[in-house]
Amino acid sequence: MDTEITVDRLILMKGSGEKIAALTAYDAGFARILDDAGVDVVLVGDSLGMVLQGSPDTLTVSMGDMVYHTRLASRGTRRALLVADMPYRSYDTPESALENAQRLVEEGRAAVVKLEGGREVIEAVRSVVRSGIAVCGHLGLQPQSIKVYGGYKVQGTDPESAERILADARLLQEEGVSLLVVECIPRELAARISTSVRIPVIGIGAGPGCDGQVLVLHDLLGISARIPRMAKDYLETRDSIRAAVTAYIRDVKEGRFPGPEHSFP
Repeated sequence: MDTEITVDRLILMKGSGEKIAALTAYDAGFARILDDAGVDVVLVGDSLGMVLQGSPDTLTVSMGDMVYHTRLASRGTRRALLVADMPYRSYDTPESALENAQRLVEEGRAAVVKLEGGREVIEAVRSVVRSGIAVCGHLGLQPQSIKVYGGYKVQGTDPESAERILADARLLQEEGVSLLVVECIPRELAARISTSVRIPVIGIGAGPGCDGQVLVLHDLLGISARIPRMAKDYLETRDSIRAAVTAYIRDVKEGRFPGPEHSFP
């Protein structure tokens, strides 16, 4: 458990069939609990807009917010890979993508930055990857695009959109993306993506066929205003946050989470 988690380590885990356990954290205290419990990836998500700031979506989160919370989380992260979201409108151009990714790495101490989208953001992805910064992609439901979707809706439910998501996953891999998050897509599509690319695929609401799972910490602890279908309240039957996190990690590693009730057909 003391081995430092790197992108290369995640690729080895995918190859060996060891599931990757990821959770969000936004400060040093929770990051330390997750890290000590053995989580593989700490994600500083722009979900902080909803669970910390009380916004209805992630669109109000600023670059300053993300740098600040990433820097805090980095102080509690010793072993896990620290991934930070690039917030809404922070990668509209290749130039802004590179500048803001550099801020998350240099000021926030992130190891990896995460961008939402596929072919439509590929120039931004190229700019960041070519600078030597590791990138995590994000396909399926993209919370920064909910105005386009008309709300939080499952993506990839028809053959055309499913093929587009799969093609985007392959494109991101070709452009040097190091890992990929897929959110709220049918479990069969997620499993197909996971076997079609060499990079680790981490799911949220995407079924058990992914290489790993991620949840928003506040959902796992049952303290979000609304617990989404893809989440499970692990604190409900346990007496501490540490015990809840440990149980989640164990369930992911042993294939007990997610169950059918946490994914979409």
